[in-house]
Amino acid sequence: MTFADIRWDLFLGGLGLFLFGIVLMGDGLKAVAGDKLRGYIDKYASKSWQGLVIGTVVTAIIQSSSATTAICIGFIRAGLMTFEQSAGIIIGANIGTTVTAFLIGLDVGVIAPYLIFIGSMALMFVSRKNLQDISRILIGFGILFYSLTVMSDALSQLKEVPEFMEFAKACTANPFIGLFGGVVLTMAMQSSSASIGIIQLFYESGAMTFIGVIPFLYGANIGTTITAVLASIGGNVSAQRSALFHTFFNCIGATLGMIFMMPLYNLMTYLASNYGVAPMMQIAITHILFNVATTIVVFPFIKQLCWLIKKIIKGEEPKRIQINVEDLNPKNFPIVSTALSVAYKSLQELKNIVKDNIQNTQNYANAKEDNEEDFDHIKETENVINRLDHSITHFITNLSYDQMSEDSLEDTTLYLEVAKNLERIGDLSVNIAEFAKMVHEDGDHFSPGAYEEVNAMFTYLYVMLDEAFEFLDKKDVAIYEKLITQESNLDNMEYESRKNHFKRMVNKECTGAVASSIYADILGNLERMGDHCCNIARYAFDNQRQ
Repeated sequence: MTFADIRWDLFLGGLGLFLFGIVLMGDGLKAVAGDKLRGYIDKYASKSWQGLVIGTVVTAIIQSSSATTAICIGFIRAGLMTFEQSAGIIIGANIGTTVTAFLIGLDVGVIAPYLIFIGSMALMFVSRKNLQDISRILIGFGILFYSLTVMSDALSQLKEVPEFMEFAKACTANPFIGLFGGVVLTMAMQSSSASIGIIQLFYESGAMTFIGVIPFLYGANIGTTITAVLASIGGNVSAQRSALFHTFFNCIGATLGMIFMMPLYNLMTYLASNYGVAPMMQIAITHILFNVATTIVVFPFIKQLCWLIKKIIKGEEPKRIQINVEDLNPKNFPIVSTALSVAYKSLQELKNIVKDNIQNTQNYANAKEDNEEDFDHIKETENVINRLDHSITHFITNLSYDQMSEDSLEDTTLYLEVAKNLERIGDLSVNIAEFAKMVHEDGDHFSPGAYEEVNAMFTYLYVMLDEAFEFLDKKDVAIYEKLITQESNLDNMEYESRKNHFKRMVNKECTGAVASSIYADILGNLERMGDHCCNIARYAFDNQRQ
């Protein structure tokens, strides 16, 4: 038999289904629990051991160490997490990702068609979003295991192909060949779960020996770090350090695994022969033992490893967001004036985050091509803004109003107004990023004049946001009157830019369908952001006049 006799159509189709099943199941799980899981990461990952637990649990739930690592680096880029805090989460993600291999080892393929049928019927006939997300989880889970059956049928004859068996023998004789193969396969698929699933099929079909596939597991752990590396590109120093830490840790684990491969092999051989462990489950248990053992050995030296990474990637870490959500508890501040002071400082920090994200949006809109990581960073920061807005609002509305003076009552209503306007500015900024993404994905771009007009409005907007808070601090009427004048000027800029845009369209200077269509929407969002800057100050000004 030759390679040409293998049903590669079945294998490729099965592999496509397998990858689709992982993505569909993961998306469903993230939709059901994603926001809560992000909240847990934000809330409980202040220490390395806490990060280890959270990273393990979150990854086990969403079935993707890559997703956990991306969320983690997103928090770092947003200033919510330090490099040291991320280290524990990254280590925990390595353990959590073993759950996929364990599920595959259970060999529940017999029920896969029923899961696909039930999930599809539910998806067609239910309208509630959470039930639709659960339906996607069932469909993804079913497709994942059904695809394994398809691929298994295609690969079952590999052991009869002399060339492949020579490769299998080479992997057995030289484990570094298997290690390299695991790295390349996982980097290409960007999913250690997928590559290990294929390795499980190889072993179950008898195409490879157990000693030959173990190095593939180690290689898969190294290959999966490519996601963290890609997520850190263009990020701050902390994000780059976290990506390098992930790579270092997994490389250290692979090195230790290669050194102690025979003891692990002997242990699994003993378990398989005495307890009848199925082939796929042997790989799953080996994967779990390897990652847990690596964590036990390396975790005590996490501070030293972080120190080394800092020496390699030099530079100052960005200022971390100073809002501690745990501190935003009215019970911690029985004195109303102190609580209101904390609320205002939190609003100032929220304003800085909103301003930074506007800058991120401007940079993304000015880019000549799409950068998915930059767009994801904008969306992740918006999630941070929404959570902080919710926390600050909850803090203010739960203060003891019966103990407040009239001035304090005015401050509480003012701060609620400020929080809501900041959150709305954040939403509008993301709207602009989404419009820009439409232009990028269409391969389109704006005319030079259009870029100049939009950037001028962005610059004006930064000044207005700063001056709105300057008025809150100083209550200087001259600052407020200047802000109102600037709002009027921004309205005129939007009007003139819109007219210029239509002239450019008539003169064939702007011919892109998408860019032409959404440019006015971008202008409108910028103008509305200016309105919200004025709203921040207007409530305080009206109270001051009364």
